Amino acid sequence: MAMSCATRERVIASRKLEASTLLTPDIYSWYRQQLDVCRMRYDERRSSWMVFGYAEVQQVLLDTDTFSSERTFKTDGSVDEIRGAGMLGLDPPRHRQLRALVVQAFTQKRVGALEPRIQALTANLIDRMQEEEGVDIVDALAFPLPVMVIAELLGIPTTDREQFRSWTSDMVGADYDLRMQGFGKMATYFEAVITEHMRSPKENLISELLNAEIGGERLRKADVVGTCLLLLAAGHETTATLIGNALWCLEEHPEARAEVLRHPEVLPRAIEEVLRFRSVVHWLPRVVRRDIQFLGCHLSEGDLILPVFAAANRDGAQFPDPDRFDIHRSPNRHLGFGHGLHLCLGASLARLEAKIALGELLRRFPRMRRDKERPAALRPSSFVFSFDHYPVRLRG
Repeated sequence: MAMSCATRERVIASRKLEASTLLTPDIYSWYRQQLDVCRMRYDERRSSWMVFGYAEVQQVLLDTDTFSSERTFKTDGSVDEIRGAGMLGLDPPRHRQLRALVVQAFTQKRVGALEPRIQALTANLIDRMQEEEGVDIVDALAFPLPVMVIAELLGIPTTDREQFRSWTSDMVGADYDLRMQGFGKMATYFEAVITEHMRSPKENLISELLNAEIGGERLRKADVVGTCLLLLAAGHETTATLIGNALWCLEEHPEARAEVLRHPEVLPRAIEEVLRFRSVVHWLPRVVRRDIQFLGCHLSEGDLILPVFAAANRDGAQFPDPDRFDIHRSPNRHLGFGHGLHLCLGASLARLEAKIALGELLRRFPRMRRDKERPAALRPSSFVFSFDHYPVRLRG
């Protein structure tokens, strides 16, 4: 279903307003207040309808005919598949076509085969900390590890990782114009890399993406650019953030930390609870396609709607005692990696990297604690809950 000119104009006019509020550590208290009194409300500061309940968020995510992911446009009115973050900014049927092709190259088998390399990279990074009294975990481990893994997977130089960090910081930041510039700069970078791969194929994921085929259809160059951009930006951001958030949760809940230290086999379940309790991505916007009544409110074509995954993950209707950090929670059907057709493509890789990194870090430094003299700092973002700095004392 094509979006009308009037709708595009409303989205363009309002999309900068959504980034007018930054996430803070007390955001969960606000989510709790909202869940206690409503399932959805219009937020003037974000110029958007915010949906908080678990079932209601699922409904928004699954109903792509009513709630569209397409909200970034070129000057001619067509969807901008690059600045819309590739598949993340597309609806069916185009989204399904792209995902089916990408899944051919980015398989579970490929992710599983990365485990020895992730272990080696992790060990090397932690070796460098061995003589230090304290480090910033973001700089020392949480950022470089996933960037190196994705860079090797794609076949791009890891020496460019500080440039990637600058671009991705802009891409998840609160300044909409900087966000779009970040997408543009990274797209330009990948366009050059992919052009070279088209001339001279190599044994890496980019060449496999270029060769993926279903029913005679292949990915266009722009599709591969969008996929690489999404994998690098979202892939490294999710893992880097998950590592920091996990350390914070374990610091705040010493009984859980003690159990993970005694029984490392429970770490994967602890990671799932971190994804629920301290969600990485708090929301991704949708656009209302037509005038509708939803949850007792009138929504107009072009309205922005924010399905708040982080609030849904604290909904007592789905999670008993939702504000308790419970590493044995079962079932734990959190929305930490999204839901439905936009379920995070790199979820299995993020889980694997976090398990290896956290497991080795805790094994080497079981007395590690947050450095109270150098406070942790969140990255300025309206939708990603991510530490920009997380200083620790490695030996307590």
